[in-house]
This record gives sequence, C-alpha cells and structure tokens, in this order.
Amino acid sequence: MTAALSAHELIARHRSTLDQALEAIRTRAYWSPHPEHPKAYGENGSLDAAAGKAAFDALLGSRLDLGQPGTDDWVGGETSPYGIDLGMTYPHADLDVLLPAMKAGQRAWRDAGAEQRAVVCLEILKRISDRTHEFAHAVMHTSGQAFMMAFQAGGPHAQDRGLEAVAYAYVEQVRTPDTAEWTKPQGKRDPLAMTKQFTPVPRGIGLVIGCNTFPTWNGYPGLFASLATGNAVLVKPHPRAVLPLALTVQVAREVLAEAGFDPNLVALAAERPGEGIAKTLALRPEIRIIDYTGSTAFGDWLEANARQAQVYTEKAGVNTVVVHSTSDYKGMLSNLAFSLSLYSGQMCTTPQNLLVPREGISTDQGPKSYDEVVADLARAVDGLLGDDARANALLGAIVNPDVKARLEAAAGLGEVALASREITNPEFPGAVVRTPVIVKLDGAKPDAEAAYMSECFGPVSFAVSVDSAADAAELLRRTVREKGAMTVGAYTTDPEVEQAVREVCLEEAAQLSLNLTGGVYVNQTAAFSDFHGSGGNPAASAALCDGAFVANRFRVVEVRREA
Repeated sequence: MTAALSAHELIARHRSTLDQALEAIRTRAYWSPHPEHPKAYGENGSLDAAAGKAAFDALLGSRLDLGQPGTDDWVGGETSPYGIDLGMTYPHADLDVLLPAMKAGQRAWRDAGAEQRAVVCLEILKRISDRTHEFAHAVMHTSGQAFMMAFQAGGPHAQDRGLEAVAYAYVEQVRTPDTAEWTKPQGKRDPLAMTKQFTPVPRGIGLVIGCNTFPTWNGYPGLFASLATGNAVLVKPHPRAVLPLALTVQVAREVLAEAGFDPNLVALAAERPGEGIAKTLALRPEIRIIDYTGSTAFGDWLEANARQAQVYTEKAGVNTVVVHSTSDYKGMLSNLAFSLSLYSGQMCTTPQNLLVPREGISTDQGPKSYDEVVADLARAVDGLLGDDARANALLGAIVNPDVKARLEAAAGLGEVALASREITNPEFPGAVVRTPVIVKLDGAKPDAEAAYMSECFGPVSFAVSVDSAADAAELLRRTVREKGAMTVGAYTTDPEVEQAVREVCLEEAAQLSLNLTGGVYVNQTAAFSDFHGSGGNPAASAALCDGAFVANRFRVVEVRREA
C-alpha cells in the first residue's frame, strides 16, 4: 500500500503535540490543543459554523459507505431527540468476512512502532477536530445535548480524551527499550552475552460498544487506546447514536489508508433494529479487548461472560454530595443548581443524592434548616431555568423514553420540593424538554432507601435527610461500596468532616470535589488532569485515563540470542 503521508511527515506534523500531551499528563496542569469556542474554527482547513452545519445537513438521508469488506445490508433508523428523522443508513457487516479482514492489517501496524502509531492517531484526531462543527450537530441530534454542550463535550473535550489515551499508550509502550545488550560476568570464564529485542504486540481486535448520551466523549478513549497500542478496533455504536462514531470510523479509515496502512484496522458494526449484536461480538474469539459504557446489567454480563477479552466498563453509580456547611451559601446553591440541570442530568457524573443533616447546616448567611436548604436549592434551579431560552441551552432534550418515564415516576417517591415542568423548544417543537425534579426523602426510613440507593438516571435528585455528618459519611461509604459512584461532592467548613469524607473516598476509591462554588462543577472533568472514574468501585472497572487503562491492551514479547 502506497503511503501519501510518510511517517517522517506525520512525525514532523504531530510530534510536538504528542510531547505537550506527555508533559500535561505528567504535570496535570491545564492544557488542550483543541479550541472550545466555535469561532476558533474556519481557518487552516477547518469548517466554520456555516460549513459545518451544511456538511451535517448534506449527510441527512444519505448512505455512509465506508468501503468495508463483508457488507451484506444497509441499516439505520436514528431519530433525533429533537424530533428529526436522520434518515441515514450504514453498512451492516458479515462478521465472518469483516473480522478476518481486520486482523490482516495488524502485522504492519504492529511493526510500525509506538511513535508512528501515535502520530497516525493524532492525524485522525486533527481531521476530526477540523470538522468539529459538523460533529457537534451529529452529537446533538443523536444524544439530545444542546448545541454548545455537543460542540464542546462531543468535540474538543472528546478529542482531548482521545489524545490523552494516545499519550498514555505511548508512555507505556516505550517504557521498555526496543533492544538491550545483556552481559553477565563469569569470573575467569568469558562473560555470557545476549542481545535482546522487545516488541509491544497487540492483544487482537478491540471492540468499542458506544453509548447514547456521549458517543464520542466515552468512545474515543477506548478506541484510541486500543489503536495506539497496535490493535484493530471494531466500533459498535448505540443504535440511537450511530452517526458520530460512523464519521469517526470514516476519518480513521481515510488516514490509515493515506499513511500506508490497511484501512480495515478500524471498522463499524452497525446493527438492524433489535438485533443486539453486542453480545454476539463480545463472545467472538477474535475480540480481545472490550470498552463499554452503559447499564450495570450489561456491564456485569460482559465482565462475567467475555472471558477471552480484557474488559473495561463504565457502568451506573449513585453520585452523592454531602452538604454539611458552607462559607458561600449562594455560590453553593448556584453551583449545585447548574450541576443538577446540565444536559437534563443525563451524565454519569451528575449528582443524585444530596445528604443534608436534618437539623440543618451552618452558612455565611446564618443557620439554614434542612427544609430551607432544599427550598433554596429548588429556587436556585427554578431561577437558573426560569427563562425558556436559557433552559433549552442548558437542558438539551430528553434522550429516550426511559429517562422521561423515570422522571415522571420520581414524583411519587416522596415529597416534591421542585416539580419538573415541560419546556417548548421553538426551533425543535418535537423535542422533549423537562426541568429537573427534586424529591425530599427521609434517610432513616427503610422505604426511602429503595429510591436513593438505586441509580435514577436523568434529571432526578433526592434531598436525603440524615442525622449527622457522621451518618452522612457512613451512608456515603455504603453507597459507594455497594452501588459505586463516578463523582462525590462535599460542602463543609469543618476540617474533621472534610477529613472524614476524604477518608471514605480514599478507602472506597471515589473521586471527590470539595466546596465547589464557582465555574467548575462536580459533573465535569478535564482531560490530562482529572481522572474520570477510578476503577476502584462498582461504577467503573477503569479510569479515564491512567496507565492501567492502556497497559494491558498489549504485551511485550522478547526475542533473545547470543551476542
């Protein structure tokens, strides 16, 4: 295969970016090569807002032919949460043809080495970045995110997570030298001398099982971690969110071919309605790595049954915030209101349980009772979302009927402190837009426990009354240990309470945010600095991103000979 992009050219183009990423994961300081502002695009080959929207519109109703082997049908059926029928169709694969074709290119990809694989991955990410406006509309109309969130989370933030995975993959692969000269003294006899060669070798084909809510943000870490470590990658998107990952596969295949590699190293596995091919794929012997984001039930099934594969899961958790005391009551309420409202609570990091002492909390505005805290938070959410235009920009749309059903059922679980209301989106009348509901629950009552000890994914939060800060810490411990948590938050001015919550999070491996009152929120994490999940509690078996996330995607094979 003739390369239009030489290894030398790609290294010259992307090595400095790789080096900056390596420095960022070492220092954990802020860094991103991908602009967050929409107006930053439109030069040097990137699409501006109008061109990106036009590119997305041109896709609607089309067939996305990826040129994959083994295509036996064309499938589709995506409908935007904003009420638009996308009308797209994608290749359906005969796995007995596609999987062997994917394996065929792995030898050359393996032999290319860690650096060349890394810069090819960076070229893929650069081309995706140039089309961020187009991808933003694709994410918006499959996930229900509002445009600005789809632009940022589905674009630069997702690209950052992909680059972060490439950086970690590179570090782990070059930890062992390519060659070594080994000499062992033997006293008066000649020394023993060996020449040793060490090669990172891929496990096999990686399977990325995409999610509906964050197809790129959750999909890119596993995709690029596997690809950068020498594996072919088969992307199985969520049936409601195919387009963003299909476009990603399209870009990856183009770059691989131009760089002289087999484009079948990355392929798409779209499915017919109700086909459920994830289980079939997960048990195929060719699949040696699985990355999955979604329900606990299927994540548990993968971990128990896909025994031939290394499985990385992000499942459900019950995220908790301990509200004990604060020196900025207004800032606390504002921060929590935004966290509960963003993307209609459809984030794996959104707080669900707010643990508040029943005797109330101390604040810079004086003592506040439990009822006052909950009522004031309800007013803060109401004020944040009081303007419908602002509400639509924050909430987006309800992603699927299951979330809407949970939201409607939540009102019957306890006393409603803040009722959900329906909002009309004038641009998209078919969108289902709802404000959050806040329900008061007594933590001492067994019948309330069934509600607050289960994940209620969506714009639903429980204000749980507890006897004391010590009880809050103990309930936090039990929740993380039994149900898992992607995030934990706490508000306290008491060093002893802070230490108690911190100790729980250290012992139960949960990521903690303390006293957030400004523009950083508990449900947001920054690539290169923040760890998303820990891999140490039931919510996820891996962290995005650390060395453990990439190191077991390859093995080092040694060839030695006498010198």
